[in-house]
Amino acid sequence: MEIGNGTVVYEFILEGFPAVQHLGKVLFLVHLLAYLASIAGNAVIVTITCTDSRLHTPMYFFLSIFSFFECCFTSNVIPKLLVIFLSGRQTISFVACFIQAFVFVFLGAAGFFLLAVMSMDRYLAICKPLHYPTIMNLKTCFLLVFLCFALGFTLIIGLVVKVSQLSFCGPNLIPHFFCDIGPLIHLSCSDTRSTEMLAFALALCILLTSFSITITAYSHIVITIIHLPSAKERQKAFSTCSSHLIVLSLMYGSCVFIYVKPKQTSRLYSNREAALVNTVVTPLLNPVIYTLRNKQVHQVLRETMCRMKISR
Repeated sequence: MEIGNGTVVYEFILEGFPAVQHLGKVLFLVHLLAYLASIAGNAVIVTITCTDSRLHTPMYFFLSIFSFFECCFTSNVIPKLLVIFLSGRQTISFVACFIQAFVFVFLGAAGFFLLAVMSMDRYLAICKPLHYPTIMNLKTCFLLVFLCFALGFTLIIGLVVKVSQLSFCGPNLIPHFFCDIGPLIHLSCSDTRSTEMLAFALALCILLTSFSITITAYSHIVITIIHLPSAKERQKAFSTCSSHLIVLSLMYGSCVFIYVKPKQTSRLYSNREAALVNTVVTPLLNPVIYTLRNKQVHQVLRETMCRMKISR
């Protein structure tokens, strides 16, 4: 935080979206509705998964954890963006900024590992159906989720601490709508080459590891499905995987665009639009994607709504 002339950076200024800031109240309403819809949709998935015994399976257990991740992920970013749109208050303290950056990157990393675990779950369910109940028991599911958290924390904490120890000389204007590692590194007046390479290496490691697991799992899944004797069986198997693949495409596409480049200063401003996909669009679409393409969730939701109407 300290620099040569004794100045200390106590806070940062989040630039937000200056080109459309005059539409602040309209954008506040749009993003508030999207945020509430995202929280409500993901909360519904978590609730019905916990309360309905028919959804007490590994697939829905991982889906509920992923929905919980999405609630935390979007809640870490969107409330501050809403404040910027509504009141124009763009300042954030040094500590709060790095806490937000850590939570964002940690949940993102853990989320990618969880997506890889969900791919492994689909692989075992389709390719090893006889062994699936034995392998994917409750203890294994909890252990895999814990490993996702532990790996995400272990990989990210060192990077965030390293960035927080850089010197920040001002300007303290972050060209983003939340605190992220790339823009923070860009603001530092220290030699950031090693930090940039560490951030690049970690992003590449996380994305490539989860992507490799996913590609391997789905390669085996496709081969297995092709050899299924019945067209109905093939359609059912593909339908259980299609929602997951759509979510994977959204998340990998936006994250590769934002993080997998050695020089974080390049395309820094365009990262804001890509980040909106991760923080607003994807958490909003996930419940829709998973529920619209899942007949079992449809049935549980219909029955739950019917019970609510009767109870009134």
